[in-house]
Amino acid sequence: MSARDQRQTPNLDTVTTINADGSHLVLHPADVKGRFTLARRIFGFVLIAVYVLLPWIPINGHPAVFFDVLHGRFHVFGFTLITQDLWVLFFGISGMGFTLFYLTSLLGRLWCGWACPYTVFLEHVFRRVERWIDGDGTKRRQLDKAPMTAGKFVRRALKHGIYICLAAIIAHVFLSYFVSLERLYGYMQMSPAENTKAFGVVAFLTAVLYFCFGWFREQFCIVLCPYGRIQSALTDDDTMVIGYDEGRGEPRGKKRVKDGASGGDCIDCLRCVQVCPTGIDIRNGLQMECIGCAACVDACDTVMTKIKRPTGLVRYDSLNGLEGRKRRIIRPRVIGYTLMLVIGAFVMAFGLSSLKPARIEATRMAGTQFYETDDVIRNQFVIAVTNKRNDPMMYLLTADELPAGASLVGGDHEFSVDGLGRSEFTIVVTQEKEGYNGRFNFDLALVNPQEDLKLTKSLTFMGPDTTGMSDEEFKRQRDEFEKSLEEKRRSEGGAS
Repeated sequence: MSARDQRQTPNLDTVTTINADGSHLVLHPADVKGRFTLARRIFGFVLIAVYVLLPWIPINGHPAVFFDVLHGRFHVFGFTLITQDLWVLFFGISGMGFTLFYLTSLLGRLWCGWACPYTVFLEHVFRRVERWIDGDGTKRRQLDKAPMTAGKFVRRALKHGIYICLAAIIAHVFLSYFVSLERLYGYMQMSPAENTKAFGVVAFLTAVLYFCFGWFREQFCIVLCPYGRIQSALTDDDTMVIGYDEGRGEPRGKKRVKDGASGGDCIDCLRCVQVCPTGIDIRNGLQMECIGCAACVDACDTVMTKIKRPTGLVRYDSLNGLEGRKRRIIRPRVIGYTLMLVIGAFVMAFGLSSLKPARIEATRMAGTQFYETDDVIRNQFVIAVTNKRNDPMMYLLTADELPAGASLVGGDHEFSVDGLGRSEFTIVVTQEKEGYNGRFNFDLALVNPQEDLKLTKSLTFMGPDTTGMSDEEFKRQRDEFEKSLEEKRRSEGGAS
C-alpha cells in the first residue's frame, strides 16, 4: 500500500484531509438521510431560490436588491440610497456581524452548516451532482483509484462540464445584482470585447467558483475561513454544539458486553466519520473543522434505530448538557451581545429615518470668490439637486435670512428633476454695495411642496473686505472679471 493510501485516522493533532505523505486527501462523504438532512436541504433550496429570484422581484420599480454602481444608486428592499448615504450600510453590516456573534453564542456554528452560501452550494448543488454521476462515497473512492478508461473519462468530463456551467450561472446571477437583468441579458448577446469588465468579472468568478467547488471544497472552511478559528472566543460550555455523549457511548465496541463489563452504546461503526463533510471524528470532541451540519447526528440516529438503542448518542447539545449538567441560556455574553444588537438596531433605525428623499449640494463657482460692479457685489454658486424618488419631482429654491439689499437670482422658480436624476445649475446672490456691511451667512433652502420637504444648506456671502486679499489681488481679479465681461459682449455682438 502506498503512503498516499495510508490515510490518517481522525485525531486532534493533525488535519484529517492530509494523507500520511502530506498530500491532500480527497474526501468523499457518504450520503445520509434523516430529519436534519432533510431540513437542511429544504432550507438550502430556499436560500438558493432567494439568491436567484431577488433580482427578478420588483419593488418600487427596481429589483429588490440592486447595487447600481454605474449610476451611484443602491436599491435595497424599497430603500434607495445614493453614494453619500452609504454610511447607513455600516450599521447594516455591523448589525449582521453582531447578529452572527449572538447566534454563535447561543447555537454555535449553525450558520456554517445551514446558511453559509459556500456550504449551501457545495452540499446541496455540487455534491448532489457528483453523487448523481459517480455514486455514493464508496463508489467515488473506487472510481478515483481505477485507471482512466473511456467510461471514467466520460463521467469526469460530464461532471466537470456541469460544474463549469453551474459556476457560470452563479457568477451571472451575482453580476445581475450590479448591472440589472436587462443589461446582463444585453451583455450576453454582445461580444465579450464590447464589455470587457463585465465579461472579466464573470470569467474570474466562474474560475474561482469552479476551483472551490470542484477541487478545493472543504479546504476553504478548514484553511481560509476565519470563522472557525474565532468560535472559541464566541462560545462557552453553554453554547449549543454537536457533540458525542461519551458517558453513554463508552467504552465503544462491536459488542454490548466486554469481559463481563457493560459496554457503551457506540458500536464503533464509523458511520459518523464516513458522512462528515470535513472528515473529522465527532467522538474526539468539539473541533475547529466541525461546521455543525448534523450529518453525523442523522447517521448515528439511523444506526441506533437499527440496533434498537436510544437515539441522541450524537446530538445538538451544550458541553454542559453532554456532561449531564444544566445548560444556561441567559448568561453575560448573551446579555452583552443582546445590548449591542439593540443599540445597533436603534442607531440603524435612526439613520434610516434621517434619510431624505432628495439631496442638495452647493459649491462656490471656481474662480474669484466674488465679483464687484459699481452698484452690487455678486457671489456665484453651482447647485446640484438629486432626486432619490423614482418619479419626477418639482422643487423650489429659496434663500433665507438674507439681509436688506441682498437677493437670489436663478432660484425663484419651480424646476423639475427626473426620477433618480440629478440637476445642476448656477445661482447668483447679489448684495447692493450701499447696504453691504461685511461677509454674512445665509441658508439656501430646497423646498418640495408635494412632500412638505425642506432641506437647507448654509452658505457664506463673500465681499471685498472679508477675504483677506490684498488691494493688488482684488484689483487684478476685478480687471480679469471686467475683461471677461468685455470679451463676452464682443462675442455676443459678433454672433448677432
